Amino acid sequence: MVREYDVVIVGGGGAGLMTALECSKDSSLKIAVVSKVYPTRSHTGAAQGGVNASLGVADSRDNPQIHAYDTIRGSDFLADQSAVFYMTERAPELIYELDRLGVPFSRTEDGRIAQRPFGGATYPRTVFSADKTGHVILHTLFEQCLGRENVEFFNEFFLLDLIRDEEGVKGVSLLSIKDGEVITLGAKAVVLATGGFARIYWFRSTNAIGNTGDGQAVALRNGVPLKDMEFIQFHPTGLAKTGILLSEASRGEGGYLINRLGERFMKRYDPKRMELSTRDLVSRAIETEIREGRGFGKEPYSYVLLDLRHLGEKKIEERLPQVRKLAIDFEGKDPVKEPIPIRPTAHYCMGGIHVKDYKTLETPLKGLFAVGECACISVHGANRLGGNSLIELFVFGKTLGEYLRKYVKDLKLRPITYGERRKSEEFIEKIFKREGKEKLSQVRAEMGRINWEKVGIFREEGGLKEAYEKLTELLQRWEKIPLVDKGKVFNTNLIELLELRNMLELSRVVALSALNRKESRGGHRREDYPKRDDENFLKHSLVYYENGELKLKYLEVDTTKVGVK
Repeated sequence: MVREYDVVIVGGGGAGLMTALECSKDSSLKIAVVSKVYPTRSHTGAAQGGVNASLGVADSRDNPQIHAYDTIRGSDFLADQSAVFYMTERAPELIYELDRLGVPFSRTEDGRIAQRPFGGATYPRTVFSADKTGHVILHTLFEQCLGRENVEFFNEFFLLDLIRDEEGVKGVSLLSIKDGEVITLGAKAVVLATGGFARIYWFRSTNAIGNTGDGQAVALRNGVPLKDMEFIQFHPTGLAKTGILLSEASRGEGGYLINRLGERFMKRYDPKRMELSTRDLVSRAIETEIREGRGFGKEPYSYVLLDLRHLGEKKIEERLPQVRKLAIDFEGKDPVKEPIPIRPTAHYCMGGIHVKDYKTLETPLKGLFAVGECACISVHGANRLGGNSLIELFVFGKTLGEYLRKYVKDLKLRPITYGERRKSEEFIEKIFKREGKEKLSQVRAEMGRINWEKVGIFREEGGLKEAYEKLTELLQRWEKIPLVDKGKVFNTNLIELLELRNMLELSRVVALSALNRKESRGGHRREDYPKRDDENFLKHSLVYYENGELKLKYLEVDTTKVGVK
């Protein structure tokens, strides 16, 4: 049996819900939202510090053009500039729309939406709700979608594959985590909004355990190129022991970074912006301090300190309550009384599924669309500014929803054959029968270690070649990992095995892209090529499968608005 919808959206986070909400304004459309977890557990809820828009509340001189320039400069000029200007121009209206929907933004004393400083921004433009911004927006969007009669949720379903023919996509196959059943959804349009994949670094990542790049991997296996996958953002302030995120708001509110000598060491790296420099620069600065012996502790548990004590308990409780709780719970440090041990941690993926146009968000595969962190519209280029990830979700989720209402109107559902439905069922049946002696936990841990050591903050050719070769071996070893749990109900062993395949495939793409980009730009730092090379590498990388092998080519960057400096 095939269940049929006009639009199937895979992903129940901010991008997926915003797309669904906008699509649902046409009550004649049937919309399905598929989520691997219950939607309010989506990773959008982990966004703490805020969302950028040039409202001009904190400083009336701010405007969308300055926001765009900050974004382009922060991207190390690899962002597509027309898409950036579109995002920053629409950003204010999206904040006011979210406000009307019921998002409880923090306010100024005169009742206006408050804004705080964030790294790389000329003026304070980050709108926030204490340090729980993503959480409150996610809940608000989910509540709004629940109120729409034409939106149906498939919660706790895992994306297995796209169903497609020569004309394009016509549905998806899903695994019900609850009972192990494989189901098929037919659709006129399929949207991938599955989030990022920074869990490939496994031990040091701010990402939820489920951020395993399922949408990107499925797109890749179906011939869709992945763009700019070498650009991984490492957030400067992850908790030293766990990698859990401490919001950039902690620096935006005035926190200091301190080394073992008691120095605010950012004066060596960016004396003007100090701790409010861009994330790539601050992360490299911290790692350099540790490398040169000015950190605390011994590897692999070295760290520097984030000092908030001078802010005072009242301000910390008002503006940074979650930061305080996380520091106490996971490091045993109360930031009111003592500094917090921190170190960079894998946080965000600038690259993702290639979309052809920022106003349609369609991929090269007809009928398949992508939005949010799993997509690469390229508004972040080589490095994302803090606060720009959330606004990307909402601006382009709304844009895609507006487009899909028109796109699907005159289309007819194409039939899905029995053979097409059976493909994923047979794949799962084979996994249940699989034999081998490899261990899932060992292969996954090795993947995380290789990625952190060889494809991390600092990279060089020998390490990247070694990483690609070893990750290829791990992907082959994945075929020999047996399924220990043979049950059907909430089989987390099966889900982890499927997720590991996706992470290994994406890890290889990251390593290949990084190996071929012989320059340093944004979040990609080559020690053997320390300078930016606009002549040869001011271009997007595209990686895709061809006859079972990964291939790479390049695409021009849109520099039509402000040029390159």
